[in-house]
Formats: sequence, structure tokens, C-alpha cells
Amino acid sequence: MAGSAMAGPLDLAVTSLTLTRYRSYERARLMIEGAAPLVVLTGPNGAGKTNVLEALSYLAPGRGLRRAALGEVTRFGSDGPWAVAADLMLGDEPVKVGTGIEAGSAPGANDDDADEDESGPSGRRLVRIDGETAGSTNALGDRWSVSWLTPQMDRLFIEAPSGRRRFLDRLVIGLYPDHSRQVAAYERVMRERNRLLADRGSHADPAWVGALEARMAEHGAAVAAARLEFAGQLAGFLAEPKGAEAAAFPEARLAIDGWLEGLMADGMAPVEAEAAYRDKLAEARRIDAATGRAGIGPHKTDLLVVHAPKDMPAGLCSTGEQKALLIALTLADARLVAAHRGRAPLLLLDEVAAHLDADRRAALFAVLSELRGQCWLTGTDRAVFEAAETSALFFNVEGGQVAPAK
Repeated sequence: MAGSAMAGPLDLAVTSLTLTRYRSYERARLMIEGAAPLVVLTGPNGAGKTNVLEALSYLAPGRGLRRAALGEVTRFGSDGPWAVAADLMLGDEPVKVGTGIEAGSAPGANDDDADEDESGPSGRRLVRIDGETAGSTNALGDRWSVSWLTPQMDRLFIEAPSGRRRFLDRLVIGLYPDHSRQVAAYERVMRERNRLLADRGSHADPAWVGALEARMAEHGAAVAAARLEFAGQLAGFLAEPKGAEAAAFPEARLAIDGWLEGLMADGMAPVEAEAAYRDKLAEARRIDAATGRAGIGPHKTDLLVVHAPKDMPAGLCSTGEQKALLIALTLADARLVAAHRGRAPLLLLDEVAAHLDADRRAALFAVLSELRGQCWLTGTDRAVFEAAETSALFFNVEGGQVAPAK
């Protein structure tokens, strides 16, 4: 499947994508010829457009844009595991990437939310970069980053803090890839402490609990410090939108609402905050044993977003304003990543344009075309992308097939 579009050189672009036994596709291959800054997939609902974006999201650490169990991704009825292969261009440097689950993995099994190495009953996710097997999926974040928006995120500002926390951490990982390891390590040790206190209560070995709390505090402090550093840098880019971006999307203000992050924001050094958290955990053992969970820490942190021109919390804004704020955050983050890492991210925007008016759509396409990182978009109606006709490469998705649009 091939097509072409003319555009300037990109920092990061996918030039081919192959899906094997992946969701609705037994096998599909897309060839992206030329340096198209925008790749648009159009087709009816349920055709498999989001499946393509999800496959691309596995070029990053973590569990992809759906956060699915690994075994669930395998095409129903297939006799082997799923795989995704891509050819990338990092500037002028070609890179081959492959990922999937090892042979013998059981479709539909639960992977126990194992974010660090993504292993579990459904098997382990393997990664190969230029023919070499990587030690973990974190290697996918070392040289490039991937960011996305999906329709499920439209309620981000009005639902539970857990979704905003995951959104924040995913953005942080794009800037600081090691953040993925720190978050996973913190959550794993926290689960161990929770189980120990729930099972043994006051009879738990104090030295054993103390050792777990020391590790929780170490990883928790690293997580909190990275979140604060990222938020501070992103705030600067949010306050300085340019051109079409400034005209179409509102400025957003950010705050990190968390006990440990609050200590550091007030000037406490990370090493001192780590010690304070360790002491806090020790004091809370009896309460945490009764509730079966840690009552304080980075796993409770929330991301607060304010519509700056209205000085209004994002959760109180209209649906359209919330969407515009999400896009503003994503665009500012892309500019931050490009400035910090020297390479713009790969952006995946699922059904983002459909709910924007014509002026905002045109502004969005113009900004995306200038980011120097490739952006993949989906929609049911090609007419929505009229303003992107000169900068986009179009594919039709229907009946389990992906083909260049005519």
C-alpha cells in the first residue's frame, strides 16, 4: 500500500508499518513515501483506524493507547501472537523497530498491569531495534517519543484523578524516559507493602516493612521530582503559544496536587522529601494495614488544569473548551519535547478534528505540519481534513484493509 506527499524533512517519521495478527488485521502493511508531516486514516466506524494508531503507540514504552492486556491484542482466532514492525526515519537515520509478544503467549490473558517489563500470564512484550533485542520496552523511549489523544480522554478533566495522573506520567515519560521505570518500580513495591501489611498487620516484620518503605520513598521521590520538573518546563511552553496555535487554542495553567510534590514545590530538597515520606509511611502502617492500601504518596497525585483566559478549572469548562485545552497541552508538550530532546515526537490523534470548528481545524493542521514530527490522524469523513489536503497523505480503511486514497 503506497502513497506520497511532499513536505520538508522531519525529525521523526514512520516510513512503513506492518501489522501481523493484530486486532482486526491478519496482516497489513502501509508504506509512507515522501516526508508527509500528516498521515490521515479515514473510514467508517469500526473499520480499524484506531487499531493502526494503537499499533503505533506500541513504539513507545508502556501498554499502548488502550492500555489493553497484551494477549487481548492478538487477532481473534489467530494461531500465533501479534507483532508490529516499523521503519522509522530519525532525521536522515533509518531505524527498524519490532515489538510483539513472544510465541506461545495466550490470547486474552491478563498481564496484571505490568508496566515496567509488560510481562505476565499473557507473555512478555519483546522489543527489537535494528535487529538487537532490547532489555526492556523502556529502550523505545531512549531515542524518540510518542504522544496521543483519543476520544476516551475527552472526559479527562471531569473523571477520577487516576486518568489525569496517567496522562501526566505519559507526558513526563516523553521527556524523561526513565520515569517509566521509576513509576513501575514504585507501584510494584507499594503493592508488596500493601500485601504484607494486609496479611500480617501488626505482626509484620518491622525490618521487612521498613525496607519496602525505604524503596517506596526512593522511587516515589524520583517520580515526584520528575513530575514537578516537567510541569515547570511545560508551563513555560503553554504560556508562549505562537501564531495559529495561540489564536485557536486557549492558554492552560498547570498545578501538581500531591503531598510529596508539595514538599518539593515548597523548597524541600528531594533527598529530604524522600526521608519525610519514609517517616510518613512508617507512621501510617496501622492505618494502611486496616485499609489495605497506602493512604498517601505519588499514587494519589492529581494534575490540575485551568483555562487561563477565563481563570476557570478545566472540569468546569464546556466540552469544546476541554477538548481545546487537551489539544493545547499536547501541542505545547510536542514543542517542549522537540526543544529538550532535539526531536519532535510522533503524534497520534484519534478523531480529534471532528469536534472542532473549521477555523480551529485549519489552525490545528497548520501547527501540526510545522512541528517536524509526523502526526497520524483518524476520522470518518475526509471532508473534515480539507484544510490538510496539501500537507497530508490519505489512506482509506475499510473491511480489514488499508489502501492509499485516490
